Amino acid sequence: MFQELMFRLTNVCMALFTGGHPGGLIGDRPGAGSTAGQGTAPAADAANSAASGAAEGGGMGMGVMLVYVAVLLVAMYFLMFRGPKKREKKMKEMQASIRTGDNVVVTGGMFGRIADIGEDCFVVEFGTNRGIRIPVLKSDVLGVREPKLTPPPKIESEKDKE
Repeated sequence: MFQELMFRLTNVCMALFTGGHPGGLIGDRPGAGSTAGQGTAPAADAANSAASGAAEGGGMGMGVMLVYVAVLLVAMYFLMFRGPKKREKKMKEMQASIRTGDNVVVTGGMFGRIADIGEDCFVVEFGTNRGIRIPVLKSDVLGVREPKLTPPPKIESEKDKE
């Protein structure tokens, strides 16, 4: 069983590398058919006839190969095209839902507040005095988020207690 599977796999690979010529298949070489009457053992004769039968019925191996390639193509579609499209669609919906007065974070990591909305950009106020207004492309806004300006609580160590 394992030998027949390996033989079919070898035939498929040889057919692919030789351009699909029938002469490239292992089972078509001279002496691959039945060798009865040439003084070979019956077990070897059975193996040779099974090998030539496998070479003639190589469509089964090719069908499995086509299914394998189809599964790989579907997986590549989901990994390479579908996922990024979903993320891009979600990002565009989030950017379309931003309104004046929302706190946002831009790609540079800076936080600001939306002062005005243009056709392809937001006017964002940066700084604590809100006097700095900079136009930012809509695609450069990563999300609606307020900065946490309170410092984290200080953890006292054993040395600080003494």
